[in-house]
Amino acid sequence: MEKFKFLYSAIALFVYITTMFICYLIIFVVWTEESLHEPMYIFICNLVFNGMFGSSTFLPKLTIDLLSGSTTISFSGCLVQSFFLHSFAAIEVFTFTIMAHDRYLAVGEPLRYPALMTNTRAMKYVIVNWVSAFLVVFIPVTMTAYLPLCGRHLNNVFCENMSLIKLACGDASVNNIFGAVEAFLIDISCLLIIVYCYIRTFIICLKISKEACQKAVSTLVTHLAAFSTFMIASFFILLRYRLNSGSVSLATHVLITVIGLMTPITVNPIIYGIRTEALRIKIVRKFQKMIHRDL
Repeated sequence: MEKFKFLYSAIALFVYITTMFICYLIIFVVWTEESLHEPMYIFICNLVFNGMFGSSTFLPKLTIDLLSGSTTISFSGCLVQSFFLHSFAAIEVFTFTIMAHDRYLAVGEPLRYPALMTNTRAMKYVIVNWVSAFLVVFIPVTMTAYLPLCGRHLNNVFCENMSLIKLACGDASVNNIFGAVEAFLIDISCLLIIVYCYIRTFIICLKISKEACQKAVSTLVTHLAAFSTFMIASFFILLRYRLNSGSVSLATHVLITVIGLMTPITVNPIIYGIRTEALRIKIVRKFQKMIHRDL
């Protein structure tokens, strides 16, 4: 990336600043507007805050490295970045699962919903989400930390666990098997819950009034768009592990991973900021107040 380092660093900085601004705006609007103090918006805030968390573990360092010409990172620094990036992915999956369950309760149990999903309970879900994500990621990253490494070159612009395992001396099958089984169980469990909740919700939508159905479907489409974006991005990253390092160029590896990581980070806040009507209206009003105040 050194040949066009100023262009790439400018793009990375622009994406980072834009993403942080949009995410902060959404969180600020939800925080300051009492009418948005509902579980659904708490979960949306958690999703976009996770986007801020994910982009902060990757883009600032990439920008600094490009401008300084640095191509190295310490092993401990690599482990920390790997831990945070995998935590971002785990939090994303858990959040989409919680949001699917929340929408199922909202549509399927409208009268009991205020009791079933309070703001306090939603915050507890968010806390459990983050703690669980850190725990499930801590184990495989810690196992990697004890591996003796022979290689020094990562075919990537950021650190993640699989790339580190490939640098290990000798047999790393235990790490590979544990990581694969853990990821498979988590992803399949969450995917089954999400699919079940959305199917049940759509079935319920067919039985309720037309107006209520349109409102519920609009919300579900927003969630499905964000979730589909994340799944497609994850597929790109998983595809990279199937590619032989010698069969494709380093640029291809970098392109696949950067697109896979950056897509959900940048798209999610845009989707929720535009598709969620109540949130969009409040954001526009905030801008109008700011403009009138300046005038």
